[in-house]
Amino acid sequence: MHETQRQSQSTITKCIGMLAACGVLTFMVNAPASAQQTLPVSTQSALIALPNTQNPAEAEKRLPLAEFYHHVGQKLVWQDSARVDALVDALQGLADDGLTPSHYGVGELKADFQQSHSQDAAAQAVFDLGATRALLKALDHVQNGKLNPHDVVPGWDGPSRLKTLPVAGIAQAVMQGDIEQAFARARPQRPYYSPLRQALSAYRDLAAQGSVPSFPPREKALRPGERDDDVVALRRRLTYWGEPGLLVGNPEAYPQVRIEELDLREFDAELEAAVKRFQRRHLLETDGVVGRKTRQALNTSIKTRVEQLRVNLERGRWVAPWLAREPHVWVDIAGYRMEYVRPNGERWSSHIVVGSSRRETPVIHSEITRLTVNPSWTLPPTIVREDILPKVRQNPDYLAEQGITVINYSGEVVDASEIDWASPGNIMLRQPSGSSNPLGDVVMRFPNNAMVYLHDTPAKGLFGRDRRALSSGCVRVEGARELARMLLQDTGSRYQLNALINTSRSDINVNLPRHIPLALHYLTTWPDDEGDVTFREDIYRRDDRILSALNQR
Repeated sequence: MHETQRQSQSTITKCIGMLAACGVLTFMVNAPASAQQTLPVSTQSALIALPNTQNPAEAEKRLPLAEFYHHVGQKLVWQDSARVDALVDALQGLADDGLTPSHYGVGELKADFQQSHSQDAAAQAVFDLGATRALLKALDHVQNGKLNPHDVVPGWDGPSRLKTLPVAGIAQAVMQGDIEQAFARARPQRPYYSPLRQALSAYRDLAAQGSVPSFPPREKALRPGERDDDVVALRRRLTYWGEPGLLVGNPEAYPQVRIEELDLREFDAELEAAVKRFQRRHLLETDGVVGRKTRQALNTSIKTRVEQLRVNLERGRWVAPWLAREPHVWVDIAGYRMEYVRPNGERWSSHIVVGSSRRETPVIHSEITRLTVNPSWTLPPTIVREDILPKVRQNPDYLAEQGITVINYSGEVVDASEIDWASPGNIMLRQPSGSSNPLGDVVMRFPNNAMVYLHDTPAKGLFGRDRRALSSGCVRVEGARELARMLLQDTGSRYQLNALINTSRSDINVNLPRHIPLALHYLTTWPDDEGDVTFREDIYRRDDRILSALNQR
């Protein structure tokens, strides 16, 4: 051993002794026994001496630091400026993932690197471990999410972490100097993530350019074919949101007219098409008319859209492992749609009606286990208490008019006229199967604590609305019979749906031979089938809690 190496080793050994005597000694996390035995003293001292700004038992206990150094041959890897610069660049790119680069020490890395190289080997080892910690922490957050969804999503019933970091591949990328490739591999490899990330980058650039005047309030909607000064304001707002060619003429669209003579006050066909595209991206009725809802969307601040994208990139990291499962049923609550990915890869989608803001549809991870055909409906206690009892007290014949029977908890039918509706006691209300039953012809059931299920409905007209947060928590499915038929077919059931519906029996329970994974998720920004990012109303006001947690260091 060279003399300088012996001196450095002696210095670091003294550091270990001092830290141990002070009770500061900590243990390496997630390290194989072989890695613990062979780690050099310099790396051990760095693990000990590196300060933790967060609770190491919670925030960073997953970081496989010792495993990383095992894969790089117990060598310090951040000892040249080019590699440190590559790490800084990669951490800066976290802004497009909706994360905050400064939370990973990006602003101090270069200065700390220079300072460590003006000091001894122990300081260099401390810097090396700090840089590796920043790398692994960032990759963990990009892959799995920064937040634990249990902490910020009411009723989250899924696992908080589904994947461990591919440490061997990360180590190889670092040694090859390709830090960005490690981040690219860590990001969810699902078709929705890249469009969300690109949209965030575009909207952040837009925010840096400043804003334009809002579209003004009007007593009447602005319609295609009108000529008005507000049309110019509309053109400016749509241009601000990325629609090209609305403030200058298109020579292909107007071949006979000089560009400078075009009347920007005219609500022409080209502008109408742009309005419809904007409405489609905001889940509004695509009628080309600028009414109240469209005006509100036009005037939303760019800051709000950036925050929405950040929140939903985080949600996208949580759900990525689940969406890799096939087949599965995916319920997009705030998007008012669902999708069934069949075993053969075919995708079937449908409009849905979800819970109102008073009775929210929860986030659920479960499996569809059975169907109920020709279901009767036992009214949930909340609906009985808040909806039905006030109506019965006003109209004693209400239950008879709706075909609802009263049942005691022994299962016996009770005469409604004998009930004291001011204090009804322990009763249940049940509506038999039939054309007026709110559950329609079929219910798809899955274990959950919220008594929520997917079901048919006789109120088909509700699916035509642009905002469909209208139910008491369950999910009404347009085309529920078709979904049920596919579930029976794809799971190998011997039952035929139409034959079951056409019998005179009610509450026919059919167990599926194979359970189908199902998830209900809440997403306020998400790409559509064409990859265009859509913005949805935060109907349950859930975004702020996640945003606040993301902003905390």
